[in-house]
Amino acid sequence: MKIATDHIKLDSFLKAVDAVASGGEAKIVIADGLVLVNGVVELRRGRKLRPGDRVTLEGEEFVVE
Repeated sequence: MKIATDHIKLDSFLKAVDAVASGGEAKIVIADGLVLVNGVVELRRGRKLRPGDRVTLEGEEFVVE
């Protein structure tokens, strides 16, 4: 997904790519350790993502552009 700013927060990114249906669902999957950023479990929903970062949820990978 291409972003218009220099970064996007992890929870917002998950919603933007339709990986989750709501911010509440994003909070849950992140807190449960189901989200990887660049191959590492990320527990902070406010993690700033930048172009080139790779987010994985349930085997599906999304790339920040």
